[in-house]
Amino acid sequence: MSRPENQAPPEIFYGEGEAEKYTRNTRIMTIQSEMSERALELLALPDDTCSYILDIGCGSGLSGECIEEAGHMWVGIDIAPAMLKVAVERETEGDFILGDMGEGMPFRAGAFDGAISVSALQWLCNRDKTYHKPVKRLYTFFSTLYASLSRGSRAVFQFYPESSDQVELITSQAMRAGFTGGVLIDYPNSTKAKKFFLVLMTGGNQPMPKALGTEHSEEQTSAIFENKRERLKQIRGSKNAKKTKDWIKDKKEKARRQGKDVKSDSKYTGRKRKVYL
Repeated sequence: MSRPENQAPPEIFYGEGEAEKYTRNTRIMTIQSEMSERALELLALPDDTCSYILDIGCGSGLSGECIEEAGHMWVGIDIAPAMLKVAVERETEGDFILGDMGEGMPFRAGAFDGAISVSALQWLCNRDKTYHKPVKRLYTFFSTLYASLSRGSRAVFQFYPESSDQVELITSQAMRAGFTGGVLIDYPNSTKAKKFFLVLMTGGNQPMPKALGTEHSEEQTSAIFENKRERLKQIRGSKNAKKTKDWIKDKKEKARRQGKDVKSDSKYTGRKRKVYL
């Protein structure tokens, strides 16, 4: 079966018919609730505290109900009018905004104590309109989200990556926007239960949470990344990071992601040239 994001733009795919499924299909509701509860767990919110949470791609409000049950307040944003209509009809307690996440988060700085998103992030990797550029849309989204979160908070995305290249595309733009964190994989050895979570942090490098279903597995189930500033500090000291081999490779990789022609790396990359007099 073709992936939903390859069939139509989200505001069209999630029309009235698809919105109705989210109100009648108990299996969809159960899966959505389980993933939302896991995302909330990964947020690691303080106990006995009412936090203000942003639900990105909130759809019909199923994730919002989980946020309410956990004792928090929330705001949801979604691009599909039909899904938001269902959310309003279900009389959930959250507020709703119609908006495209690829155009940025329209909130004041530090407004939220955390953010969750279920099954929405991968849509930003598509070119649904001729002017859409996935790299630009991802960076716009992550940079405005970073600004909307209070320092020390987290954002957790459950998503369905199409390939390892897509994971690299997403995480590179999150890192560029200032986040640290990584990709966590629950139940990595299960075909049906396997779930990908992007755990983003705004308070510098923090330990990644443990993946589920890995008690008896030695397989690596998370990929950690650092933001650019912290990574450069590790390159032979922060004072003379420029022009080192690692710095040059970083610049070349950035150019490749922008579609520029770049010479392949070799053993001579970053090597100082001898000066003959």
